[in-house]
Amino acid sequence: MQPKIYHAQSEAIITASLVEVFTYLDDQTRPAAHMEKRSMMMLGGRMSYEFDAAQGRAVGSVIRMGGSFLGLRLFVSEIVTERTPPTTKRWGTRGPQRMLVIDSYVMGFDARRTAGGTAVRVFIDYRLPPRLPGRWLGLLFAPFYARWCVSRLVKDVSRHFGPLTEPGVAA
Repeated sequence: MQPKIYHAQSEAIITASLVEVFTYLDDQTRPAAHMEKRSMMMLGGRMSYEFDAAQGRAVGSVIRMGGSFLGLRLFVSEIVTERTPPTTKRWGTRGPQRMLVIDSYVMGFDARRTAGGTAVRVFIDYRLPPRLPGRWLGLLFAPFYARWCVSRLVKDVSRHFGPLTEPGVAA
C-alpha cells in the first residue's frame, strides 16, 4: 500500500507580469528565505542552503539544506524536476531525508495571466514519516507546517509586487 499524499496550497493574484512572477519564484533562494531565519514555526531552528552551479534554475539542478531543530540535525536534498518558463516549476526531495514532520515532498508553483496581473498558486504534496514518533508528530504538525510554507512564499511574492487579492490558503 502506498503512503497517503497530503496537499496544501496558497494562491493570489499578483500585480506583475507572468515573466516577472516566474523570475521571482524561479530564484530558489526565495522559497528558502523564510527557512534561513529563526522562527516560531521552526521553534528557533533554521536551515542553510547549498546550491549547485544552476542555482535551481534547470531541470536536474540540486539544492541541499541542512540545519537543526530542537537540537536535532536535519538535512534535505531536492532536485528540480520540471521547469517550464514562464508558467510552471516543480522540485522535490530525493534520496534519504532527515526531517521531523514531513518525509518526502514535491513542491512547486503554477502561474497564469489574468486581468491586471498574474494568478499564482504554490503547493506542496507530502508524505508523513513512516516510523514513530515522526509519524505522530507529522499527523499533528505537518498540516500547519505545510500551510505555513506555501503561504509564506505567496505572501513574499505578494509583498514584493503587491497583490490584487489577498493570498488564500487551502489544505
